[in-house]
Amino acid sequence: MRMPDLVTPATRAKVTAAVEALGYVPNPAAQALASARSRIIGVVIPSLTNQIFADLLSGVMDGLDATDYTPQFVNTRYTLTGEENLLRIFSTQRPAGMIVSGVDQTAMARQILMDMGCPVVQVMETSPNPIDMIVGCDQREAGRAAVHHLIAKGYRQIGFLGARMDPRAQRRLAGYRDVMQAEGLAKGELLVQTTPKPTSYTVGGQLLSDLLARCPDLDAIFCNNDDVALGALFECQRRGISVPEQMGIVGFNDLDVVSCSVPSITSVRTHRYQTGLTAVQMILAELRGEPGDIRSLDTGFEVIARQSTDRLGRLDVPPSANQPVKPKDYHD
Repeated sequence: MRMPDLVTPATRAKVTAAVEALGYVPNPAAQALASARSRIIGVVIPSLTNQIFADLLSGVMDGLDATDYTPQFVNTRYTLTGEENLLRIFSTQRPAGMIVSGVDQTAMARQILMDMGCPVVQVMETSPNPIDMIVGCDQREAGRAAVHHLIAKGYRQIGFLGARMDPRAQRRLAGYRDVMQAEGLAKGELLVQTTPKPTSYTVGGQLLSDLLARCPDLDAIFCNNDDVALGALFECQRRGISVPEQMGIVGFNDLDVVSCSVPSITSVRTHRYQTGLTAVQMILAELRGEPGDIRSLDTGFEVIARQSTDRLGRLDVPPSANQPVKPKDYHD
């Protein structure tokens, strides 16, 4: 059953008939004990409902389609201790490979991953010091690009809005700070309004309201995700603030909804599906004994310019971008 090509078609037919008659199902636990490795690809992410990670998981699922490997998804709920505990559970299952979100694992979590003895891919970010392999974009550089876009469009009193400031959001905020300081726009206190609350349209509207109370001259905002950006747009509409004339808005992730809003919202597009697919391809190549030359892949990003920042009426200007590196096709 493990190597059906070693027997004749007639023998395979007999075995298949016996399997169907007996209702036999292979036992993954027994296989793991016999082979010292299961057929599980572990995927550790902070949320199973966030569309950002849904796109990533879609790439993972497609990458494993038609293989003998099965993905197993777990949710850390954005906690480092939760991630550690889940990794301990995975280590007892002898996974064939692991995909983990981000680069901010604790020292213990990193050690657990290194001790698993299987290919490990960190996703969604870049790092000069990955555990094994890494696929994602430079979150800080993407934040810088968003603010540069607003400045190029003529905005100067630029604020940052952020909800549930996870490590990736923190790096986008750092990119905002970099540009504001380098351009001499960080006079006194930077215009930053954040909250640990989960992201939502309501939270986005409240964040903008709070920032306007502190800085009524605010003329643009960079939001750490598209939900916050859309909530901020709704708050502008409630207050009669014209977008983009009086307020420019840039979101992050480029969800479908921001291209459909009125006005449509400029956003930083990241390549989550390709990230998940490439991570799986890297693991499968390692398992075949055919590792690729690329161990760290920057998938890039694009600033997709839309109506919410079209203050100068120049939507024909190409979006600024950190063009993605073309991933190797690990199926070749």
